[in-house]
Amino acid sequence: SGELTEELIEKHIERATECVYHPIGTCKMGNDASSVTDPKTLRVKGINGLRVIDASIMPDLVSGNTNSIVMAIGEKGSDLILNNY
Repeated sequence: SGELTEELIEKHIERATECVYHPIGTCKMGNDASSVTDPKTLRVKGINGLRVIDASIMPDLVSGNTNSIVMAIGEKGSDLILNNY
């Protein structure tokens, strides 16, 4: 076997992995240190004028379909924006 390089590792990951669940949580809301979105305003902490209003704010994956939750997030986000202007 040859040397294990960064390139070989990346190629293996690309071939061997797939996403079978709905990806969520990349901009999770919350008050802990790992959260990037304010749960009350849906604004990204530390960046003026940027809100995240999609499944990426969900801190945990639910056991059911994410569609209805994402629709509720959208409704809440649109209310926040409309009430801000």
